[in-house]
Amino acid sequence: MSAVLNGVYINGAWRAGHEVLEVINPATEATLARISVGDAQAVTHAVDAASAAFIDWSNSTGRDRGALLRKIAQGVSEQREQLMHVQSSNNGKPLFEAGIDVDDVIATFEYYAGIADAMDAGQDRPVALPSDDFSARLRREPCGVVGLIVPWNFPMVTTAWKLAPALAAGCCVVLKPSEVTPLAELQLAQIIADAGFPAGVFNLVCGTGLAVGAPLAADRRVAKISFTGSNAVGVQVMQRAAETIKGVSLELGGKSSLLVLADADLDLAVELACGGGFFNAGQMCSATSRVLVADSLVDEFLQRLQARAEGIRVADPFADDVEMGALINRVQYQRVLGHIQRGVEAGARLLCGGERPANLAKGYFIRPTVFTDVPLDSALWNEEIFGPVLCVRPFATEQEAIALANDSEFGLVASVVSRSVETTERVANALQAGLVWINAPQVIFPQTAWGGYKQSSIGRELGPWGLAAFQEIKHVIRSN
Repeated sequence: MSAVLNGVYINGAWRAGHEVLEVINPATEATLARISVGDAQAVTHAVDAASAAFIDWSNSTGRDRGALLRKIAQGVSEQREQLMHVQSSNNGKPLFEAGIDVDDVIATFEYYAGIADAMDAGQDRPVALPSDDFSARLRREPCGVVGLIVPWNFPMVTTAWKLAPALAAGCCVVLKPSEVTPLAELQLAQIIADAGFPAGVFNLVCGTGLAVGAPLAADRRVAKISFTGSNAVGVQVMQRAAETIKGVSLELGGKSSLLVLADADLDLAVELACGGGFFNAGQMCSATSRVLVADSLVDEFLQRLQARAEGIRVADPFADDVEMGALINRVQYQRVLGHIQRGVEAGARLLCGGERPANLAKGYFIRPTVFTDVPLDSALWNEEIFGPVLCVRPFATEQEAIALANDSEFGLVASVVSRSVETTERVANALQAGLVWINAPQVIFPQTAWGGYKQSSIGRELGPWGLAAFQEIKHVIRSN
């Protein structure tokens, strides 16, 4: 058995935890690493360190913070290939998908480095008042020590989306990676350590949600919790945070739609459906797992979609021709298979997939799965499956398609396929979603906001909105 890796980084030093957890390779089911993880006491020590470092860090210049963020981006770039392999081994995603993730991390740290550079000139801004008897200024300040809790489906990406703006704002951080996929974050933590951040500015505590996440959310010295994960756990985070009235940002679930309108390019629509449903084995909050297709196109669309889905190569993430890898672990694998079985029992028609590929005896693999004739009240149609499962439904009118897409407790993203600029703009404006793609894959840029309506989100990440999530607003009014 390999040596145990330290999974706790506090006040500039690596430490051993109090329990050892095994990290599993989902493609082979073999133990990948053993991590010494933290507990409530480690959280207390991490918050101690972050609190002690906050005054100096919050008063540092934006230029200095930006320079350190660029060092992180450079370190990630230099270790790109190694980080890709770590993500694929720990998460099960194909190597090319891991490359997209690492490039996203680099771009995010570079973006917020630029934002930090500009903060020295714009931290205080005059405010126009209706009276000459008074003058006022607006000041944005870091909110304090922040807790960042990130999921397993995009290791290091969701961390970058939170960590880069938090550090740029002048906050000190305690990061809790997923205990399922901590390896990329451990390597990122070492890159941060090598970048030269003052001790206590960045701290990491690996461990379970109960042992680490709960006490982090409850600590009264933590000013803000930023969480990405399931709605069920998001509720628990809010409840813990409410006990000390701290700020909360939540990025939660989705049950998003792809709308294929009557004049759509069918080849493009099929590729966008597969990308929106099967990228990362469907383990995306942004998965467009509800595919709405115009009546006139649905038969041909289904024929093409079935052929494309059945042709997707499901394999080990390091195989040369792999298109889709493994689900994250046995729990998720069984959960998705359970949803598929219950969908069939409820009367939905299984067009293809729904089972393990015959040539893969080990690993948590499921073939790309497509359903039709799915009842509107079924879990397949309404709940986030978080697996490679698409449900296709025809519609008669544009208004019906919009109504079906908006009929959800979620509102994260949507996609629209049509040759008409006027139509796509009209439909995009009518959809209740935080981000709408038009004839485009699910591209994400650091400059644009990430987050959604309804139960998908509280707050936004990325762009200037991601920075504002870690800032307080202060107005100073002076008598003239």
